[in-house]
Amino acid sequence: MAIRYYRSKTGRMLASLPTGEMIDVSNNKCKMVTDDSTSSLSSLNQYGGLSSSSRHKEKLDDNNHLSLHNYSDLSNFETLPLVDHIDSIKCSITRLAKIRDALGEHNQDFFSLVTKKDLKKNVEYFLQVMENVLLDERKQVSLRLMSEDDVLSEVEPDAVPNEVRNWLSMTFTRSVSNMKKKAEDKPKFKSVAQAIRAGIMVDRMLRRMSSSLESNVPAQVSKVLKTLNDWNFEVFAMNECSEGQALRYLGFELMQKFNILSKFKIQNLVMQNFLEAVEAGYSKYNNPYHNLIHATDVLQTTYHILNNAGLMSWLSSIEIFATFVSAIIHDYEHTGTTNNFHMQTRSEIALVYNDRAILENYHISATFRLMLNDSYNIIQELTREEYKEFRHLVIEMVLATDMSFHFTQLKTVKNMISLNETIDKPKALSLVLHCADISHPSKNWPLHEKWTNLLVEEFFSQGDKEKELGLPFSPLCDRNNTPIAQSQIGFINFIVEPSLNVMGDMIDKIFEQILSEEQSRTSKSDINDSSSTSESIKKKPIERPWAQHLTENKAKWQILAEEEKKKKEQENSEQIGENKNEDKKNGDN
Repeated sequence: MAIRYYRSKTGRMLASLPTGEMIDVSNNKCKMVTDDSTSSLSSLNQYGGLSSSSRHKEKLDDNNHLSLHNYSDLSNFETLPLVDHIDSIKCSITRLAKIRDALGEHNQDFFSLVTKKDLKKNVEYFLQVMENVLLDERKQVSLRLMSEDDVLSEVEPDAVPNEVRNWLSMTFTRSVSNMKKKAEDKPKFKSVAQAIRAGIMVDRMLRRMSSSLESNVPAQVSKVLKTLNDWNFEVFAMNECSEGQALRYLGFELMQKFNILSKFKIQNLVMQNFLEAVEAGYSKYNNPYHNLIHATDVLQTTYHILNNAGLMSWLSSIEIFATFVSAIIHDYEHTGTTNNFHMQTRSEIALVYNDRAILENYHISATFRLMLNDSYNIIQELTREEYKEFRHLVIEMVLATDMSFHFTQLKTVKNMISLNETIDKPKALSLVLHCADISHPSKNWPLHEKWTNLLVEEFFSQGDKEKELGLPFSPLCDRNNTPIAQSQIGFINFIVEPSLNVMGDMIDKIFEQILSEEQSRTSKSDINDSSSTSESIKKKPIERPWAQHLTENKAKWQILAEEEKKKKEQENSEQIGENKNEDKKNGDN
């Protein structure tokens, strides 16, 4: 016998169960229908909804009834039956049906109809109902669970479409096939095994809903991701084979690798939405350098530094989460121009942030504003304390990428090392992110040269704007008078190499502190073994893959600098000759 749906004269939605019971499913009270006011019913069509003609003719009173496409009752939890009441099962069935209908809305996003918070509360209620049913069932004779007489025998195949029929069969019956009853036997909804299965099915359905929305990782992307621990990670190759989506793939990979999604209850879909939105922000101004490829490179480099130094175990989950997010968003919606340009042009964001760390403040603020939208809110399940720590870390780390803080930052870390102070985690992570942000001169020559060309082009583009506005050229922004090779030598000598050296010393110090703490926790009986182990580890130097590349790249730039110098001298000599010829002509006249 099939489950059929009807509409009464008064507009109520009714479900006729095979037991003969009639349930009012117009709202989440799920009352049994005992009066005769529903004797005249308009049958719903086989898809569980009103025919098109009936739908146009009948209108529900919004004050008393909910339309078929109104899901606001899923946010009403005040009138829910107690989980140990029989109506709780029927109410769960009704709400599951509405969630199913919301999932079937092709023209609207599911979470625009049902918020994540309401969905979670509904699922929690369903699971409580299922758990209560399971407890009751364990008090009964075990054979009852196996009795096919206690199960709804079938759902007529023509009553509903396949997907709806499958849903109903999974919710109410053990199986739709190979189970037949005599026509005079009325199946009874006594077995709770189906209710248990319904709970399991809901959980699986929600998991599939998230995982199905997660992009399948292309084979070539997976191949590149296997080199994640390489210092010279081929980020350009990854962006090419991922069709310009390198940041979302790497971001998702690292979040899963360290179980961030599970620990902080982040839905796959929300994380994907967030990463896609951040990628869109990086593409807003079509920057040659400050784009999603740069963000991907900084994220991978940050991970490499911490992971290869063995510092992941030194960090808590919230610190790892904040570090990854900081790397991902540290240049979000970058304008392709410097803070100095914003000050000179008196831009809107320069006025908002009072000329201090203009872009860095904007990256942070824009990201947290983005996460105000539930669809992108990857931190909505954090506790108050977790949120406070997360926000503090992100703000401190991203602000530290402002180059105006560079020397102050290095001095602070040097003092902590020399004074034998405990290394402050936020300051340590800030230096790691800062070094990752300026690390391209420490990669192999092909990567470094490509990054240099992209950065120079972005600088020159700013110089063109400055020229149009009648402003003086910012450093390295004049495309006709910038010694690229010399600028890179200076950048390596005075900025990159000292920063990486201090960071390396800092990591050594942290490692010593970790070993010291571990040794202090070792029992007296293991002191000798622990001491020898610690000593051997102390003697092992921390890997510094950047050192060799810095030396090699600097040597290449020095060769190019000589060529630049000769070329410039030749141009000056030619210019002097032209000037002399011009003067001679003027004298002859």
